[in-house]
Amino acid sequence: MRIDVIAVGKLKERYWVDACNEYLKRLKPYTRVSVCEVTDRSLRTCENDDQIRVLEAQDIMRMSHPSAFLVVLDSRGEQLTSEQFADRIVELQNNGSSHIVFVVGGSVGVDDQVRDKANLVLSFGAITLPHNLARVVLLEQLYRTFRIIHGEPYHK
Repeated sequence: MRIDVIAVGKLKERYWVDACNEYLKRLKPYTRVSVCEVTDRSLRTCENDDQIRVLEAQDIMRMSHPSAFLVVLDSRGEQLTSEQFADRIVELQNNGSSHIVFVVGGSVGVDDQVRDKANLVLSFGAITLPHNLARVVLLEQLYRTFRIIHGEPYHK
């Protein structure tokens, strides 16, 4: 299975980079994961948050593969336990999906044009996470998922 993470913004702080790299390293025995970063926009260069979301969405859609199963992270999405998330990944594999794209939006969220194309809108809870932290949580949950799928222990 191939997994792409399309994330808005570049990780600047070393602790975010280290955390992501750690989970990417742990995922290597299980699956191929790549992270693609799209430029985050700001009000310095855009008129408003809507324009920021639209421009970021254009970049996201350009990087996304049309045949991939598209998952958008959004606090208004479906909430799954780690076990349910693992079951969903297994179900995708069993149904012939070999490519999943996860989208982590920027500080102003994800535009509706991306959310509407998603096969799954996924939430890590009702709280709003900073997009850097959401990326780390996604990679950790992917690692946990593959440990569950392979029947390997992972801290509960």
